[in-house]
Amino acid sequence: MLPTIEWKGDSVVMIDQRKLPASEIYVTCRTANDVAKAIKTMVIRGAPAIGVSAAMGIALGMSRSRNTGTKAFTTEFQKTCDLMASTRPTAVNLFWAIERMKRCFAEVAQDGHSVDEIKARLVAESTAIHDEDVASCRAIGAHGATLVPQDAVILTHCNAGALATAGYGTALGVIRGAVAEGKKVAVLADETRPFLQGARLTAWELVRDGIDTTVITDNMAGTIMRNSRIDLVVVGADRIAANGDVANKVGTYSVAVLAKEHGIPFYVAAPISTVDLATPDGSGIPIEERPAREVTHVGSSQLTPAGAGIRNPAFDVTPAKYVTAIVTERGIARAPYIDSLRALVGSGRP
Repeated sequence: MLPTIEWKGDSVVMIDQRKLPASEIYVTCRTANDVAKAIKTMVIRGAPAIGVSAAMGIALGMSRSRNTGTKAFTTEFQKTCDLMASTRPTAVNLFWAIERMKRCFAEVAQDGHSVDEIKARLVAESTAIHDEDVASCRAIGAHGATLVPQDAVILTHCNAGALATAGYGTALGVIRGAVAEGKKVAVLADETRPFLQGARLTAWELVRDGIDTTVITDNMAGTIMRNSRIDLVVVGADRIAANGDVANKVGTYSVAVLAKEHGIPFYVAAPISTVDLATPDGSGIPIEERPAREVTHVGSSQLTPAGAGIRNPAFDVTPAKYVTAIVTERGIARAPYIDSLRALVGSGRP
C-alpha cells in the first residue's frame, strides 16, 4: 500500500504530493513546524491525511519538548495544537484529530503520569489514528462497492485516494473495493484545476493499480455525461454538515448538479470524522481561499496576464439534495441526512 504518511523513529515522513507524478520524493519532518508547513504548502493534502498529519505533528512536537515540568509542558502542548489548527480551515478532520489528541493528553495528565509517559501516549495515539484511518477506508470501500454495478464507468473529482488518507482512500477506496470484488471498472478522472489533483494524483494512483483510467478536463464532465455512459459519480469530502451538505474540492458542486440533471447517482465517501454535526448546514463551513499563483501559473509558466484579478477558493459546498448517498465506515447514509448521519455518528465513538 502506498505510504502517504508514516511515523519513522523520531520523525514523520510523507510523500511530497506536489512533485507527483514526475517524481516520488519523501519529505522528513523533524519538528511540529515542519509538519504544519507541509500541511499549509500541500506537501500533504486530503482531509483524512491532514488529520493524521496534525496528530503526528502534535506528537512529534511534544516528543522533542525540553520542558520537564507538567505546567510548562501543558502550555507548549496547547501552542502546538493551535499551530496545527491554523494550517487549513475547511477540513474538519484536522480539528477532530486535534481534539482527540487533547483528550488523550488530558486523560494521561490527570492520572499523574510523567512528561515522558505523556509523550509516549501521544505518539501511540497519533499512530492509532493513522491505523484506524486505513481500516476506515477499507470499510468505506467495502460498503461503497455494493453501490457499484458489475460493469461500471465511474467519474471522480479531485483525489480522494490513498494520497488523501493514511492509505487506500475514500472515493478511490470504493473503486478499489469494487475491483477487489471482481467488478469491471473504468474511471474518468476530472483533472481538477487549479492544483490538478485528478490529473496528477488520482490518475497516478489508479494507473499504478492497473485500473482503466482516463483523465478529462473539468469542463468536459457535462458533455461526457450527456454523450457517453457514466454509471455513477463518487467523490470524497472535507466536511459534511449535519444536514448532509458536503464541502469538497471546488468544482464538486458543478459535477453534482450535472449528475442530477443526467440522472446519474452522486455518492460521497468519507469517514465519520468528516461529519460535523456541530455545523447545521453548508453555510457554516469556512471556505479556504488559496494563493493566486496556483491559478496564474503552472510551475514556472504564467498563464494569466499581469493585472487580472484572481479568485482561488479551494472548496465549494454541494447541497444535500444533490447527494444520492454518503458512504462511511459505519454504513451508508441516505436522506434525510439529519437523521441518518446522526445515527451513524452515534453508533460508535467518533
